[in-house]
This record gives sequence, structure tokens and C-alpha cells, in this order.
Amino acid sequence: MNYRVLGSTGLPLSELSFGSWRTFGESITEDLASDLMSIAYESGINFFDNAEAYATGESERVMGRILKAMDWPRDTWCVSSKVFWGGTHPSRPPMGSRTSKGLFRKHVIEACDAALRRLQVDYLDLYFCHRPDLNTPIRETVSAMSDLVRQGKILYWGTSEWTSRDIALAHAFAAKENLIAPVMEQPQYNLYERQRVEVDYSRLYQEVGLGTTIWSPLARGKLVGHFLEKKGDAYSISDSGKVWLQEVYPEGGYESVIDQVISMSKLAGELDITPARLALAWVLKNPNVTTAILGASSVSHLQENLRATTDTALLTGEVMEKIEDIFQTKPEPEEVF
Repeated sequence: MNYRVLGSTGLPLSELSFGSWRTFGESITEDLASDLMSIAYESGINFFDNAEAYATGESERVMGRILKAMDWPRDTWCVSSKVFWGGTHPSRPPMGSRTSKGLFRKHVIEACDAALRRLQVDYLDLYFCHRPDLNTPIRETVSAMSDLVRQGKILYWGTSEWTSRDIALAHAFAAKENLIAPVMEQPQYNLYERQRVEVDYSRLYQEVGLGTTIWSPLARGKLVGHFLEKKGDAYSISDSGKVWLQEVYPEGGYESVIDQVISMSKLAGELDITPARLALAWVLKNPNVTTAILGASSVSHLQENLRATTDTALLTGEVMEKIEDIFQTKPEPEEVF
């Protein structure tokens, strides 16, 4: 496992990390979750990602029980939580007046305390503002996060899916009021989602030392090619793949995605790796990526994807050009006047 320093901090994080979104407390058993965390840790992963909204808090409870049972030395791993949705998921209905939502001081403080209880830890290594809150002044959020750092409840705080402007505003307010600024952002980044990481945040890496913890490096499974089946040298859509595609693209229009993923699968075959490993290696090729978060619902998939750390050497300039030709998703750089 390779390690990269988180932005302007001195914190080394494994370049592949492990997250529990849509698995812990939802689609896999706790025994399997324990096995996956153990494999991740033994493979060198030192960052485990979570959030108050995942499985309405159950994801953190499961991870907390596993961390307690494993009894790994606390200085060998990091754990995160995120605040915004108040223990509900955006696709689920809220729980009436009991639900807080947003980044106002009351919710930020109470959500942190609740996450500490669920994860059974004394402090969170990383704490993210899960989405921007247009109803709360940024200065209030920065102040609340700074208080949590100074109280020792969190070590570093950051954002997720914030605009570059809002991150810059948070830094400006922190500098003005002698508060603690965010040091990391958790954006989606993959071959289909590139604008923010490659363009919007480009100045922040140097100017404020922004670190990144990437979610959905496999584009929520699209880049894995699990909807394909190979017969000889030919690829076709499997029966289960047709169902998946119809769910993800209810109005159709997925033909171009199929062509791209087939081409990606062929290129991966030429390199003797899986499409998932190729997609992960492409993300890790970006020096502004601190860590890419893996999700897994089986031991074999996790073990295979962990091998992507050695695959970046295969991505020569020629291979990178082939990938660009397949997807043609490279965003336009900022105009310079």
C-alpha cells in the first residue's frame, strides 16, 4: 500500500481507503463487514469512511462494533463521519420534527456527539460537511467546526461536494477570525465526473493545500462492466445487466456508456487487469487525489480492487491517451485572460 499526505497537513492516508456507503447495515451482514474491514486493514488501508446518513446511523454502529472488537492500535487507523442530513438519507422521508438537517451550530455539535457514540471512539480523525447548506452562513459552520477541533472531538474537518467558491470563503473567514479552515474535500471523481477535481479545485490545491478523499471512483459501478458478459472475444449485455441498466437509465440512452465500458474492458484485458482496477488506477494517477474510497460487498472484489495500487505503472502516456479517446470526458481548463 502507498500513502499520501492529506493536503497541507502531515497526515498520511492510504491511497486506497474503505467506505461503508450502501453496504454496512444495509446490503451485507455484519460478519462480512468485519471480514472486509479486516482484509482492508491487513492490506495497509488506514482510513475508514462513514457518515451519519448511511443506513440512518446503523452503518456507524456496525463499524463501531467492528473497530471495538478488532482492538487495533488507535494510532494505526483513521475514521470519519459526515454531517448534514441528520441521520436520514436524501432518498428516504425525514423523521418529522426529530430530524435536524443542515450545517448550523446545533446540528453540527449534536451530530458529532452522536457519531462518536455510534462509532465508539473518543474522537473523529476526519469530519466532513456532507453537502453545502445554503440556509446557514459559512461563518457559523466554520466556527462550529473550529470549536470541535479545539475540544479534541475531531482532528481535521473538511467538505463534500462544495463549490470552490464556498471552500475559498470558508478559508477566508477562518483566516480573518483566527479559526480553523477545512483541509480536505470529498468529491465524486471518475471518468464520468471530472470537472470539480480537475478544473474547479485546481487553484485550491496550491493556494490552500486542499486534500481530496474521492467517492465513487468506479462511477457507482458503471465502470466495472458487471452488466457485461464475455463470450470469446465478444461482449454482450447479460440478462441481469439489462435489468440494472433499465433501473439506472429508466429513459434509455445508455448505448454510449455500453460502448465505452466495452472498450475499457478490452483495454483492461490487454493490460491483464480488470476494468475496475484500470478505472481505480486512472483515479490514483491524479497527484491531487489523496485517497480513493473503495466499497465492497464481497471479499473477492475487495481483494481484486486492492491490487490497483500497483497498476498505476501500467498507465503510460499511450494508455492514458487511449482512455481519453474512449471516454472523451476531459473538461476544458479555466480560461486565462
